[in-house]
Amino acid sequence: MCLAIPAKVISVHDGKAKVDFGEGVLREVDVTLVNVKVGEYVLVHAGYAIQVLSKTEAEETIRLWNEILEAEKQIKTR
Repeated sequence: MCLAIPAKVISVHDGKAKVDFGEGVLREVDVTLVNVKVGEYVLVHAGYAIQVLSKTEAEETIRLWNEILEAEKQIKTR
């Protein structure tokens, strides 16, 4: 299974962007596959931004990820 994680674009320069995955996790990703601006959200897979998301889509995806991670944490502590 392949996963893509939403991230907020912090800066863009020469086909690369610094993105924020939340909780202080910043990474540089390749953005040559999408047309993106600072402040927008992207889906990142294997170091590449593969799709631009609306803020609403990104926030909903992040909310769902957090629910999954919290449920997993609760299962492991039982």
